[in-house]
Amino acid sequence: MQYQWYPGHMTKAKRQMQEDIKLVDLVIELVDARIPASHNPDIDSLAANKSRIVLLNKADLADEQKNKAWCQYYKEQGMSAVKLDSRSRSGMKAVQDVIQEACREKIERNRRRGILNRPVRAMVAGIPNVGKSTFINSFAGKACAKTGNKPGVTKGKQWIRLNKNVELLDTPGILWPKFEDPQTGLHLAFIGSMKDEILNTDEMALELIRRVADGYPGILNERYEADESLEPAGILMQLAQNRNCLKKGGGADYAKAAVLFIDDFRSGKLGRITIETP
Repeated sequence: MQYQWYPGHMTKAKRQMQEDIKLVDLVIELVDARIPASHNPDIDSLAANKSRIVLLNKADLADEQKNKAWCQYYKEQGMSAVKLDSRSRSGMKAVQDVIQEACREKIERNRRRGILNRPVRAMVAGIPNVGKSTFINSFAGKACAKTGNKPGVTKGKQWIRLNKNVELLDTPGILWPKFEDPQTGLHLAFIGSMKDEILNTDEMALELIRRVADGYPGILNERYEADESLEPAGILMQLAQNRNCLKKGGGADYAKAAVLFIDDFRSGKLGRITIETP
């Protein structure tokens, strides 16, 4: 199953980010805590000469032990990482502290030059639907950036002054032109970083069922009374029957069951699940 999605507006957004990177001191990259490895490699090159922190957003939906493992991984890579749940504002205080620490040398350099109270300017970047705008609004304590539960809500450049210490530049979520590993596209599809309209949700649900059954045994049985010894197609059929995803005449509606299962994963109803490990 091939997953490719690079619409024209992403090319434009990347060019704009290449210009805007000159204006900032720090790059704040949000990743989905359930798939931190599936981040945009273009951000690595864009942020090469900038201070950088990583926010593991939606950490409340991810496996806590794996959250800790990812934080340790980033620490070993020389980057600060913070577990975050933007919706509940959990972790926000730690973000403020990490921003100041990441730019400490810059702040000290400005102070020596007599430049006082110049705010840190940070670019917020990440893949679509990772929660950048929700993070900004929660961090600021007010609605500054447009939000949505689908990719592509942030369209243009937005500067948001949070306080006297920090200014944020919100950027549209962008993917990259080609996924070298097909698994990357699959993982992005799992969390909704690509529009569902261009995907085969039946196949996606079967692969996600396989991952959940292998990595978190017992969850499918507990939620759907499904026999996890079956192949994914059999589990999906049981799910359809047990959740009344039925066609006229009583046959299993696989498409409806697939959408229900994917939505349960994305919303956290299955429990705290992480797809990728360091």
